[in-house]
Amino acid sequence: MRIGRFHHSWIGSRASVREWLEQFGHYDNRQRLHQSLKGQTPAAVLN
Repeated sequence: MRIGRFHHSWIGSRASVREWLEQFGHYDNRQRLHQSLKGQTPAAVLN
């Protein structure tokens, strides 16, 4: 999702936005496999 679209469509409090971003960051860096990292997570590459 493009960040501009996210800002225009979010309905909720700043706290809920912060929580969502923290959850997404955890998922993206520690669970989602990245093709550019040869199927690894960023966290696995850094360790």
